[in-house]
Amino acid sequence: MKRAALAVVLLLAACSGGDEPAAEEGRNLLPPLDLETAAIERGMVRDPANTEIAGLYSRDTDRLCIVHEGVGYKIGAFVDYGDGITCSASGTVSRVGETMHVELGDKAECGFDARFDGNRIHFPGQVPDGCEALCSGRASFAGFAPALLSESETEAASVRDPKGRLLCATDG
Repeated sequence: MKRAALAVVLLLAACSGGDEPAAEEGRNLLPPLDLETAAIERGMVRDPANTEIAGLYSRDTDRLCIVHEGVGYKIGAFVDYGDGITCSASGTVSRVGETMHVELGDKAECGFDARFDGNRIHFPGQVPDGCEALCSGRASFAGFAPALLSESETEAASVRDPKGRLLCATDG
């Protein structure tokens, strides 16, 4: 079995065309694809550049919602570590490519950039000090990375934090 595999590898190597550069043979030189790009092209991974961010995201019992509001988006998030150790806030989010600028809190005291990979939203490992006011105990939004659960804005708009507050309710 090993000899057959070795023979196939040697045969393929022999068919590679030698050391002549492809440009001299008139072939197009295309840059090699990284795995993520190849997976996106084959439809195996969602393309974050062409994916809508609105929807419901979760990680265990934690939730994040995003809904359209006017020309932008409203965001709400809560993390619950149990025993009253939580973070909960609503705010706004804007997006350019994979970067999402998040502003949480009534006075937008908690602003930072998050990353969207097409399926998961990754909050940074460190968030501004203003985010502490939105949390109790040692809870933090730092490192929060919920995955897409539903693309339904109706579901996202119905998300409530542990105190029963609607996080993504819109005025219109």
